[in-house]
Amino acid sequence: MTCYLLQIWSAEIKELETLYTLIKGRFPELEKELERLIKADDENMVLLYSRRCLEVIITDLCEHELKRPRKTEPLKGIIDKLNREEKVPSNIIASMQSLNSLSTFGAHPKNFDPEQVKPILNNLTTIIKWYQKYKDTQVISKPVVEEVRDGSKVLEVPTEQLQKPKKKLILLLSGFALVVVIVVVALFVFDIIGGGKRLDELEKSIAVLPFLNDSQDEENTYFINGIMDEILINLQTVKDLRVPGRTSVEQYRNQTKSIPEIAKELNVNYIVEGSGQKYGNTFRLRVQLIEAAKDKHLLGEVYEQKIEEVEDIFKIQGQIAEAISKELKAAITPEEKQLIEKTPTTSLTALDFFQRGREEHWKYQINGDRATLEKAEDFYHKAMEYDSTFAQAYTGLAWVYWDKHYLETYFSEEFLDSFLILTNIALSYDDQLSEAYTWKGRYYYQMDKPEQAIKEFDKAIKYNPNDWMAYRQKGNLYSSNDFVKSIDNYQKAISLNRGEQLPGMLRTLGFLYYNAGFTEEAINCYQEAFKLDGDSLHYIFAAGTNSNLKWGEFLERMYEIDSTNLYILYQLGYDYMRHGQHEEALKYFEKCLQESDKAQEIHYTIGVMHRYGYVYWQNGYKEEAEYYFDMQLEYCNRIIELGRGWGHHFHTYYDLAGVHAFRGDKDKAYENLRIFNQSKIEPLWMVNGIKDDPLFDSIRDEPEFQQIVRDVEVKYQAEHERVKKWLEEQEDLPG
Repeated sequence: MTCYLLQIWSAEIKELETLYTLIKGRFPELEKELERLIKADDENMVLLYSRRCLEVIITDLCEHELKRPRKTEPLKGIIDKLNREEKVPSNIIASMQSLNSLSTFGAHPKNFDPEQVKPILNNLTTIIKWYQKYKDTQVISKPVVEEVRDGSKVLEVPTEQLQKPKKKLILLLSGFALVVVIVVVALFVFDIIGGGKRLDELEKSIAVLPFLNDSQDEENTYFINGIMDEILINLQTVKDLRVPGRTSVEQYRNQTKSIPEIAKELNVNYIVEGSGQKYGNTFRLRVQLIEAAKDKHLLGEVYEQKIEEVEDIFKIQGQIAEAISKELKAAITPEEKQLIEKTPTTSLTALDFFQRGREEHWKYQINGDRATLEKAEDFYHKAMEYDSTFAQAYTGLAWVYWDKHYLETYFSEEFLDSFLILTNIALSYDDQLSEAYTWKGRYYYQMDKPEQAIKEFDKAIKYNPNDWMAYRQKGNLYSSNDFVKSIDNYQKAISLNRGEQLPGMLRTLGFLYYNAGFTEEAINCYQEAFKLDGDSLHYIFAAGTNSNLKWGEFLERMYEIDSTNLYILYQLGYDYMRHGQHEEALKYFEKCLQESDKAQEIHYTIGVMHRYGYVYWQNGYKEEAEYYFDMQLEYCNRIIELGRGWGHHFHTYYDLAGVHAFRGDKDKAYENLRIFNQSKIEPLWMVNGIKDDPLFDSIRDEPEFQQIVRDVEVKYQAEHERVKKWLEEQEDLPG
């Protein structure tokens, strides 16, 4: 830490450094966070890492003492549970509660007093000391279950966990003890009172890691990846399994981590590893199913097949998926079996070109190289030349069209027309193709047809119960009218995607919690995202958004790190605007305009032009102000006219009303405010924003506007109570 901080907290830091030395090599996660804390040079980072040290300890206690993963439960709720169940001494609970309360990012005063950090460090020291002692002396409550030859399971209690009783006591109780042991063993054998989980009791969650290409020719990688991809999709078809998609597992292509580590990061119980080679017209696959926690191989098979017709490839892929499902005792319905055994094309050449195209498309998703997208498009077209009925080639082209033309055609009459045509053609050849329904749902979402979009997403999930993208899109769609369904769908998407999209999805989930009025749950999500990608910019932005306090100081600090970040620039301008510092606001708004033009980022122009107009006006640039006000009106009216998804939150009408109110046209302002007020729910940010939005200064004190403000508050509060009740019901469900 800096010399200044060391002077203030020298004793506390020295104590923590001593503890860090003592636990080194014994508690890796805690050690990592404690090291960051000791090296932190900012009071707010000290708060953050202190809280994360607490989270590491709480997570361990939650898993071992409450027998359930922490998931997204609030930290306070877990501390209360540990207290109620007397798992932790009361004095340690008190320290945990104090640390949690004080170290919640954004909950401290604007003029931060570094002295407030002292009690946090003292509480953390107390907790770590107890935790170290607890881990050294605890009696593990989980029984050890061992298999015997006949396959039944008996309970074995390690002798080192038993304290030696006095000899006299042994003689007195030996007969009784023998009866108890027999009864207890019998109960575990017949699974009456539980114990170590058996194979069929573990959640059937499984990840298919990228297959290795054992061929001498590196060119065959696309073929092996195509096999792996289809096996993964086949497993995703089984509703009884939870299977993260390729976006989750691709990060482990050149993995050096252990199977248990990977499984923990992917939040699955089983791993499929494989390798393959292709020589001539023959391919050979080695596939292993592993119980991750024990790194125990449950299934290992070698498949070799001569390729004489395309069915030979799909037959092997189906056999592997069915063998894995059978080993995990996952029920496969007749409909699922039919989907697994389906042959999507009869042309080997078409399949080959499609696999090449999909491989290039995945490269584009990872590195954004436009050349790989062009290659993917060419390969999809070639696949169609050899099989004009190959449905996946059409969805591949639809995906390419979205990636290439979404932004440039957003305001055109033909926006996504070709995309819809391609997905419809795909469904005409295969009406059970999940990805086609997902893409079609996204089309209707963009065209502001939410009911039709939901139907399409539900069809996608029917044919692929593990379609994370469909759940995510449903979560986005419901965010305008039902926070319960929005949060629920986002949680499902997060459980199915552990890839590079995960931090962003966690932040969106956090924003949903915030908008529903659950700040602690929101911060938990932001912290989880920060753990994954270390993106302090996004973390501080998100945490600051959850506070009613002015947080421009943090933004200024982040601006020094990244002076071209659109979010930083806009939020700095907006923060200065809200506080009446219009010259400073203009400085950042002008730079934001320059950077958004460079990035061609439409979302930083559609809904903010009137803010630029207001700040230009306040600085005396009336002509420029009118230009941006007109541009905002044009954007909003065009969105409404074309029926774009941007308008389905009713906030487009709020923006229109703001411009008209500022210009003194009260009739048009109220006309749009009344439409805006038809929304079913309102988020917390709107409750806070409408009260002091300077665009409405001319009508702020009028009865109708005040009634609309009250309506916004009532809608927010009603939805908050709905979400609260739902969360409480989730808490009561078996975990």
